[in-house]
Amino acid sequence: MTRVLGAILGGGRSSRFGSDKALATLGGQALIDRVAAALAPQVDAMIVVGRDHPGLTAVADRPAPDLGPLGGIAGALHHAVTHGFDRILTVPCDAPFLPDDLRERLSAAGPAVFLHDLPVIGGWPTDTSPALDRLLAEGGSRSVRAFADRIGAVGIAGGGIANINTPDDLARIAAQRD
Repeated sequence: MTRVLGAILGGGRSSRFGSDKALATLGGQALIDRVAAALAPQVDAMIVVGRDHPGLTAVADRPAPDLGPLGGIAGALHHAVTHGFDRILTVPCDAPFLPDDLRERLSAAGPAVFLHDLPVIGGWPTDTSPALDRLLAEGGSRSVRAFADRIGAVGIAGGGIANINTPDDLARIAAQRD
């Protein structure tokens, strides 16, 4: 049986948002808490990468902060390897409405898979950790797609998962949910 570690990527600067968007509220609940609640039933254990958050095991970005989502994915992969997981499922802290079948959809598509329209949501085998370390050490592109290309990951349709980048995004989603 495949052991999957859920990893919430929470180390971003929130520069487009203007404040810590992980803690921005929607319906009275912080975005990161909404993501954690949606992810928890789909994984065997869960961490948050790049920040501390009550109730979640914190893991540092690797090899350093400010490497974007790849630093978070690298931190999660290393944590997963040392704790006996086979795969990680990564999600951003600002996608508050994850589908209930996300793990199943990603697993069915292949061992290494990501969503075309939101590539930080992905399933990554732990044996891809060395490839990501090499990519980060080379100092070239730090895009998730560059990592996906390097390991032959499959991109699949995401189904329009809402991702909040600005206060206007949050306001629009809140208005749609009222």
